[in-house]
Amino acid sequence: MKFGGTSVGSVESLLNLRDIVNNESKPVVVVVSAMGGFTNQLLAMCEQAQQRDISCLDTLEAARKRHHDAIDGVVLEPMRKQVHETIDRFIDESLKPYYLALATNPYMPVAEIERVCDAIVAHGEILSSAIVTGMFEDGVPHLSLNYMRTCQDNGGRILDWEETERLVKADFAALDEGVHVAQGFISRDKSSGDVTNLGRGGSDYTAAILAALLDAEALEIWTDVDGFMTADPRTHPDATVIPQMTYQQAQEMCDAGAKVIYPPTIAPVAMKHIPVWVKNTFNPAAHGTVIVDG
Repeated sequence: MKFGGTSVGSVESLLNLRDIVNNESKPVVVVVSAMGGFTNQLLAMCEQAQQRDISCLDTLEAARKRHHDAIDGVVLEPMRKQVHETIDRFIDESLKPYYLALATNPYMPVAEIERVCDAIVAHGEILSSAIVTGMFEDGVPHLSLNYMRTCQDNGGRILDWEETERLVKADFAALDEGVHVAQGFISRDKSSGDVTNLGRGGSDYTAAILAALLDAEALEIWTDVDGFMTADPRTHPDATVIPQMTYQQAQEMCDAGAKVIYPPTIAPVAMKHIPVWVKNTFNPAAHGTVIVDG
């Protein structure tokens, strides 16, 4: 079950997430994005820091408050102190030093700047997953950096399927009960160990990879729309939800620009014939769209 930024962006949406997950039989793997808009904030703060503008730290404090407010609204009371401390530790011992390094080192090599910014952006999912784990008595944390592996390929970066499969199966070996919470989007380079990522929208892809490697019964993409639509409802008010599609149809719509799910998501689950549901966190009773074999 993957929940995007809007699905973890407020107390209201997080409470909806909790209800949706609690209605499922266990075990469940929940993959979360960063809180809505936070990844963009992290990137904007990287730009500020590189311009020697330390007002980015004020933005970071506002983000800290946003996460703490969410903790107070949704995390189970016995776990709140621990989650508050986790958020503070990542901000004070990791994010702040990274931003200060960018702001105070005008001669940092471009490759090092990229490495630092990749590490910074990974924190969005790490912080939100700490909150979501604390919402469940049987929450089990997993760190995607421990098992998602990428490698260089013709100047680009791709998933190292063989190494990722080995590590995923070890990390999720005790997948027999509970709510297992993982981060989308983030990964490590197989050779260097540097933090990398799977591209914007990559949380969908993370969930699809885990679904395929763990032989899930289904992959559910929870977002802020009721499913794939016959047209863009912003310009076509009479657009309706498409109740069922084939993998090929969904891939073609994604490739054509439909922003419902991240295009690389389809292939891993199609190879395993795993049905994909696209559902609305804010309207969970809606049928949604199911993607299956043709």
